[in-house]
Amino acid sequence: MGIMSFLRERMGTILVVIIGVALFAFIAGEVITYGRSFMNGDANTLGEVAGEKVAYTGYLDRVKQSTEMFMQQSGQTSLTPQITEYVQENAWNQTLSEIILKKEMDKVGVAVGDDEVKSMISGPNPDPQIVQSFGDPKTGQLDRNRLNAFLRELQNAKSNDPRLEQWAGFMGPKIQSRRIEKYIALVHNGLYVNSLEAQDAYQAKNKLAKFDYVELPYSSIADNKITLTNDDYQKYYDEHKSLFKNPSEVRSFQYVSINAAPSKEDSVAIKDQVNKLAADFKASTNDSLFVQINSESKAPLVYQRKGQLDPQLDSVMFNAAPGFVYGPFVSGNSVKIAKLVDSRVGPDSVSARHILINPATAGGVDKALAKADSIKKLIIAGRPFAEFAKNFSEDKGSAEKGGDLGTFGRGAMLPVFEEAAFNGKAGDYKIVTSQYGVHLINILSQKGASKVVKVAVVDKPLQASNKTQSAAYAKAQAFLGDLSGDNFAEQAKKAGLTVKNAADVNGTASALPGLDNARELVKWAFNKADKGDVVDQVYTLGDQYVVARLTQIKKAGTLSVDDVKDQIKPEVLMMVKGKQLSEKLQSALNGASTLQQVAQKAGGKVVPAENIVFANPVIPGLSLEYKVIGTVFGLQPKKLSKPVEGANGVYVVSPESFINPAALTNTVREKQQLSQSMMQQVDNRLFDALKDKANVKDYRYKFL
Repeated sequence: MGIMSFLRERMGTILVVIIGVALFAFIAGEVITYGRSFMNGDANTLGEVAGEKVAYTGYLDRVKQSTEMFMQQSGQTSLTPQITEYVQENAWNQTLSEIILKKEMDKVGVAVGDDEVKSMISGPNPDPQIVQSFGDPKTGQLDRNRLNAFLRELQNAKSNDPRLEQWAGFMGPKIQSRRIEKYIALVHNGLYVNSLEAQDAYQAKNKLAKFDYVELPYSSIADNKITLTNDDYQKYYDEHKSLFKNPSEVRSFQYVSINAAPSKEDSVAIKDQVNKLAADFKASTNDSLFVQINSESKAPLVYQRKGQLDPQLDSVMFNAAPGFVYGPFVSGNSVKIAKLVDSRVGPDSVSARHILINPATAGGVDKALAKADSIKKLIIAGRPFAEFAKNFSEDKGSAEKGGDLGTFGRGAMLPVFEEAAFNGKAGDYKIVTSQYGVHLINILSQKGASKVVKVAVVDKPLQASNKTQSAAYAKAQAFLGDLSGDNFAEQAKKAGLTVKNAADVNGTASALPGLDNARELVKWAFNKADKGDVVDQVYTLGDQYVVARLTQIKKAGTLSVDDVKDQIKPEVLMMVKGKQLSEKLQSALNGASTLQQVAQKAGGKVVPAENIVFANPVIPGLSLEYKVIGTVFGLQPKKLSKPVEGANGVYVVSPESFINPAALTNTVREKQQLSQSMMQQVDNRLFDALKDKANVKDYRYKFL
C-alpha cells in the first residue's frame, strides 16, 4: 500500500518534471475540416524540428495533463487569452528544447551511466526528490531503510507490474536532467579565456580617455526636409540584411470595432431590476437560498474580516446591524445589493490538519462520510491522526506531514472548510464535504480575535440589451457590405469608425490591441485570407463587433525590403541625415587644424568629455555611442577624426589624453570574471542558437 501510495502521489511531480514547467496550457480549436490534410497529407504534424515531426496528438495529450494539474493547483476554471498564448509558447519551446537537446546530446555521446543513476538514487548525495520522497518528515533526512525496501520490491516485481513503468517515469526526467547538466558542463568546459583577452578586458574597464567633440545632431534636420528614395531604403536594407530574418510567418491587418457594451439605458434597466430585489432581500429568512436563486455569481456565505469585502461594503458593514441592506451599487461590471447576515468576534487564524477521502474510490459520498466518521472515532479512541492521514488521505502534500495544513487565515481555504475550521474550537473534529471530497478536520489551535461579518451579495452583470447588440451588429454588417477593393479606410471614415492596425501578428496570437479574445480573427487571417482580403463575416469578439482586412503577409525567412519599409523608415531617415551632416563636417575639416575651427565652420560647439572608458561607451548627457568612443580609443592624442555617424548625430572627435591603469597583477581573477560572463551568455543563447540551426517549422496556427 505504501509503495503504491508513493507512486500515485508522485505522478503529479513526474508530469511536471517531464514537461519542465507546471504552467503549460493548450487550448485546441476545431480542425478546419475533419479529414482535411495538412502539410502534404499529414494531419498530425504540429511542426518540424531538425527534420523530426512534432505530433499534434501526443503534444496535446501531454499539455492537457499539465493544464489539468495547473487548474487544480491554482483553483482556476479558465485561462485568459493572454495567459493561454503565453503558456502555449512555453509548451512549444519546451518541446523544441527536448528534441533539439536530445539530438545534440546523442551526437556528442552524452550519457548517464548505471553507476551515476545508482548514485542519484542511493549515493552519498541523492537527488533532492528522492530525499523528499523517502525522507523522514521530522528530520528531513533520507530514510535509507525505507528506500532500500522499496528498491528490493521493485527488483522482485514481475515484468508487467505497473510500478516498474511508474518508477521509470519518475526517474526518467531526472536522468534526462542530469544528461543536460553534463551537456551544459561540456559546453562550459570548451570556453577558454587567455591572458591577452584578460589584459584587453582590464584595459577596456580601466583606461581613461579625455577628449573633445563636435556634434551635429540628427534632430537639427527636420524630417519633412528629407525625401527618401527607393535607393535609400535599398542601401540601408543591403547593409543590415542580417537583421531582417523572420523566424515564423506573421501577418498584418487593419480592422474596425463597433462597441456593443451596455448603454446608459441598459445600465438603468439593470439597476432597476436589482433595486426591485432589495425589499425581498431584506425580508428574506434564508439568505443563502436567496443568493443562489437571484445572484449571478452565487458566492457562498462565509465570515470575512475587514479588508476582505468589496471596498464599498467594507466601509459600512462593520458598523451596521444584522439585516441591514446596502445598494444597489456598481462594482466592476456588475450591479449589486448586499445584506449583513451576521457579525461576531472570531479567530484571525487557525492551525488544523485534515484527512481527505475521495468519494469515487470510497464508493460514493455516503460511504466516504461513513469512512470519515469511523476514522474519527478511532482517532478519538487513541489511534494516531498522522497514521490515518498517511494511509488514507488523498491530499498527499499534507499526508506526508501527518495531515498538517499549518496555520492559515481567512480566505485561504475553501468556504465550507473555512467555516468549519474558524467556527469550531481547538480540539474539535469536523466532517465536511467539498468539491474535492470528504474532509475530516481536526482544529489544533486558533489565534487572535477580531470582528468578522457574514455578508450575502446578489449581483447582476451589466450586459448590453438585445436592442443595443442588434444596433451595433447592424452597423458592423452595413460597414462590411459597403466594402469593395481598397476602400476600407474611406468607408470607415464615412461611418465614423476608427481604423486600427494589428502589425506582425503571429499565427498563435490570442489577443490584439483592444481585443482580448481575438483568436477567431487570427485564425481567419492565417487560414482563409490572402493579402487584400476582407472578412466574409462580422466577428463577435467579447463586446465588440469586428470587421477586418488583411494588409500584409511576411513569410518566414529573410524579409524583403518592401516588407520592412515602414519598420526601417526612422533608421533610413537617420542614414540620409547622417550623410548630409557628414558632408557638412567633412567640408569643415578641410583646411582645419583644430576642433575649434571645425566647430566654427560647421556651426557647432566644442564639448569636453573625460574619464570615459571603452567598456562603458557613454557620452555624458547623451547616450551609448559605440562608434564614437571606439574612434576615440583608436586615435592618437591631438588628432582629428573623420566624421563619425553615431546614435544621436554625426561627430568629429579629438583625444586630449589617455590615462593608463596600473599594471594588471591578478590575471587569474580577471580571467574568472570574463569566464563567468561568457558562461552566462552561453546559457542564455545556447538554445536560441541550436533552435536557429534546427530549421524549426511551426504549423500550430492550423490547429489552435
